[in-house]
Amino acid sequence: MTPLDQLHIDSFKEGNRFEAKLAKGGIPNSIWETYSSFANTEGGLILLGVKENKNHTFAIEGIQNPEQLVKAFWDGVNNKKVVNINILNNSNVEIKDIDGKHIIAINVPRAERIYRPVFKGQDMFSGTYRRNGEGDYICSREEVAAIFRDAGQVTQDNKLITEVSLDTLCKETITHYRRRFMLVHQGHIWNNLSDVDFLKKIGAAKINHEDGVVYPTAAGLLMFGYESEIMYEYPLYFLDYQEHFDETTRWSDRIVSSSGEWSGNIFDFFFKVFNKLSEDIKRPFVLEGITRVDDTPVHKAIREILLNTLANADYYGRCGVVIKKYKDRFTFENPGTFRISIKEAIDGGMSDPRNATILKMFSMIDIGERAGSGIPGVFSVWNKAFGVSPEYTHRNSPDRIMTTLMLSDLMEYISENTVEKNEETTQKTTQKTESTTQKTTQKIEETTQKSDSTVEKKTPKVIENVIENDTKVIENGQKVIENVIEKDSKVIENIEFLSENQKAIIKMVIENPSISKAKLAEAIGISENSISRNIEALRGQFIRRVGPDKGGHWEVIK
Repeated sequence: MTPLDQLHIDSFKEGNRFEAKLAKGGIPNSIWETYSSFANTEGGLILLGVKENKNHTFAIEGIQNPEQLVKAFWDGVNNKKVVNINILNNSNVEIKDIDGKHIIAINVPRAERIYRPVFKGQDMFSGTYRRNGEGDYICSREEVAAIFRDAGQVTQDNKLITEVSLDTLCKETITHYRRRFMLVHQGHIWNNLSDVDFLKKIGAAKINHEDGVVYPTAAGLLMFGYESEIMYEYPLYFLDYQEHFDETTRWSDRIVSSSGEWSGNIFDFFFKVFNKLSEDIKRPFVLEGITRVDDTPVHKAIREILLNTLANADYYGRCGVVIKKYKDRFTFENPGTFRISIKEAIDGGMSDPRNATILKMFSMIDIGERAGSGIPGVFSVWNKAFGVSPEYTHRNSPDRIMTTLMLSDLMEYISENTVEKNEETTQKTTQKTESTTQKTTQKIEETTQKSDSTVEKKTPKVIENVIENDTKVIENGQKVIENVIEKDSKVIENIEFLSENQKAIIKMVIENPSISKAKLAEAIGISENSISRNIEALRGQFIRRVGPDKGGHWEVIK
């Protein structure tokens, strides 16, 4: 590998996290815009002394005095008049020698939430940048305000809402929650508390020390309030569920928080929507003792994504929470971004929800994970059940996160066809056995009728031999049936159900074993990250890599 390869440029190009600048006249002023945008988005790599051509190849121009340029960069990044904060350390800035030419590599990480926004100059509303597919762009005041809200150590839903009385909360929703709490925590001391004291214990209400009155927290208002009261604090609050099964209509079914037919709070919305999303998912008949257990891993995964959507939403943001159910997918949209990077959320082990109190209240009734393991679990379940990973998409202006769970009827199709094949094989084998037995019986009768006294003496032995032979035929037929069923059961058990993208990958690997991930992504029309995840799902059972990443090739496992 060349020093340029060792910088893993291809991985930074995913999501437009790479910028090359010639820097012939010193540190370019645009570098601070890129520094701000990388720090406020997903991080990125800046190369000085490198030119990127239109065909996306690189020309190493080099820098004459790299040490002086590095010093000038450090002077700038530590100057409060240039940028508001330095989030780098010495390991983030390196001088590289490539074929006798020097370049400077600056690896800008995603800034921690408490340090964002990172901005150029001294005015965050005019100097905060972010990165999208086209490059650096200046953030709107709305986006800057959202970033600034997330910077606080206390989550948004812990705020005390003094404009709304505790008496205005929905009594039916509180009763519903407490009933579920009692089922999970039988004999718990909180079960004997009044509603007011109970709400204080779970974080839904707090005492205002200025007037001594108990008011709902933002979490309590969102969980138990009526839509009309919720909008006192969140004027743009809106929850929307849609079913799209008929192309001739805008939606087949819809639930909205503003209908006035129900409370409109997120707790009631959660159960209404979960029941709608999960009603078509098969529930196998499983017993634990005398109790039926019909909560499958797929149901749990849907519940986890729905909860994450509600717990991570920025309810001050525009467009609200929108859940859509299609024939082949579910989509979950919420205003706001992840407070951690999408990669950290997928990798797991870290949890930083925007509305931590809401997440805690759901976890108290055994809904949702709080250890940062929820999303990785969803990835595992969805890959196993449907052969495809969830997709996360970040949109800007306004900020929105969309999660897509693709569905597939391939599993059902294979299962049904395998059963039909088994039944057909069984039927044919049974018919053959019955036909053989019928012929044998007829032969016995003919032999008996034609027999003389000599034959009559031999007939019992003939009959015994024939019956013995046909018994073996029947036993062999049964064995054939059992072998077919066992073989097809193993096929069903071991098969990985392929998505359309995975089928396309296998087809292209057959046609061109040396094809790169970038070429696969370009041909199929998905990101390189998606290609990598699909290849990992196929690797070892359908395809294998022969040789190194560069210079090797793919083989299809027969």
